[in-house]
Amino acid sequence: MADASVLVRGCVPRHRLFLAVFALGALARAVAQAGYRPGLWFNDSFDYVQLALGPFAHPIRPAGYGVFLWLVQPFGGVAAAVAVQHLLGLASGALVYALLVRRGLPGWGAAPAAAPLLLDGDVIELETLVLSDTLFLFLLIAGLVLVLWPDARPYLPVVGVLALAAATLTRTIGLPVLAIVLAWLAVRWLRTGRDGPGLRVVAAAAVTAALPLGLYAVWFHAENGRYSLTATDGVFLWGRTAAFARCEGISPELRYLCPAGEPGERKASSSQVWAPESPIGWRYGEAFDPEVNADAQRFALQTIAAQPWDYVTTISYDLFVRTFAWHHGDHPTPVTARKYDFPEKAEAFPSWPVLGGGTPRDVVAAYDPGSAQGTRVVEPWAGIARGYQKAVSVRGPLLAIIVLVPLAVAVRRRRSPGPVWAVAVLLLAFPPLTVDFDHRYVVTATPVAALAAGYALARRRSAAPIERDAHLAASTAL
Repeated sequence: MADASVLVRGCVPRHRLFLAVFALGALARAVAQAGYRPGLWFNDSFDYVQLALGPFAHPIRPAGYGVFLWLVQPFGGVAAAVAVQHLLGLASGALVYALLVRRGLPGWGAAPAAAPLLLDGDVIELETLVLSDTLFLFLLIAGLVLVLWPDARPYLPVVGVLALAAATLTRTIGLPVLAIVLAWLAVRWLRTGRDGPGLRVVAAAAVTAALPLGLYAVWFHAENGRYSLTATDGVFLWGRTAAFARCEGISPELRYLCPAGEPGERKASSSQVWAPESPIGWRYGEAFDPEVNADAQRFALQTIAAQPWDYVTTISYDLFVRTFAWHHGDHPTPVTARKYDFPEKAEAFPSWPVLGGGTPRDVVAAYDPGSAQGTRVVEPWAGIARGYQKAVSVRGPLLAIIVLVPLAVAVRRRRSPGPVWAVAVLLLAFPPLTVDFDHRYVVTATPVAALAAGYALARRRSAAPIERDAHLAASTAL
């Protein structure tokens, strides 16, 4: 016990900045959960709750988050899910800090890199929503940390890739992330030989990634008739092009998908998919028609080929203007954008049908009867959470600086910005490229960009931090 006490006294001063940041983050999360009980709801929430009632291969949402809700249901339903999400946020911040310190970054440098996860009010608000993003972010961070952990046992990268596969089954954007990580492992093995991951590790990681995704694709085929993770790739890409598409160059059999109105007067890209008047023909409680999804993909590809400049300017505005703006704005709609801020008043459950049967209130009542009345906004805690979010968040210009740090380091040291930077750029760029800008995707990408910046600045130390702490404790004891 005495040795442990000495070790703690030696470690705490070295990590005091991180411990202060961590404690503040924990307090902010406690205030948010006290102010919004049992949690906040998004349009997608009810599909995930439906999945939790009996997991199935949902044609629109991957089942990963539904399985998470199913696992936490016995421990308190919605309130337990939100509490676990807050804990996952704290754990993600601790993982970022641990990796960077292990890589050699001093505590005063690693703590700011973890701060976007631990302190950002937008991240905490996202954790309060019944939504897949927090689970995805935790699995993503955990996977990256395990893959990048220095002096690791060979199996850690394999476990990390398994976490990334789980992230992919939570949000499909994890699939290109997996591709980046596997490619990086392979290149590192080719370049470094014995000092890099062995061929067996690379092969094991590839198999570990392919197995759960392949099994899920087989399950999805059994229920939906195609080998995939979702059945929405075509309609979302169509929505990306629907904002600017002109139908002169479109095949006659696809022109039924031409959106109404002039390009400059149409709804946002993602809104085009879900709008009642959309030629896609989707309705609440239904899946997208497979033939329409295939036609929509062909329509989108023909539009991009015919109007490449319109495509480039559209995604460039979303990526470079909306992403790095001071405020997240009202895109794609004011109603959607407001859901990323702690509200003053709770919204009633909508009445539309949910795919799989029932209304939002029905599925919530079946999952957690105590939550069927919706969110209770409890003051003064809710007001404190709102004020905190307005004061503490990573604004767009700061995010731009964070993204540029690994590039600047790469130029100075004449090396690549690293795999984490590639993942962060992917998370920022992929939604504008394939769907639309949405602030929640920026919130998810920001902590990864901060990790990339810290990782680029870190330098390996000759001794692991735990060894240094033990040495310090021994010196203190003497």
